Amino acid sequence: MGEKWLIQLNELEEICLDAYESSKIYKKRMKRWHDKFINKRELWEGDLVLLFTSILKIFLGKLHCQWSGPFKVLKVDLYRAIEVGAEATLAFSR
Repeated sequence: MGEKWLIQLNELEEICLDAYESSKIYKKRMKRWHDKFINKRELWEGDLVLLFTSILKIFLGKLHCQWSGPFKVLKVDLYRAIEVGAEATLAFSR
């Protein structure tokens, strides 16, 4: 009786490990598929960027988001961290 129980326990553990492995493979595939659609963009000093601000408001049950800016990139760090300055003014000519 004890041997049969140990065999069933080992089989259950193998099933769990297989499920874990297949889930890892699925996640890798989905990440690769998702990353394929992301546009890689280099930012340089002097570029103008928009700042995304997301605010969750319980009122009306909606997620309100807004873009502010444009801001001027002052410094680009070695690890792609950027420092932005004050809001830049745009002059449009017709």
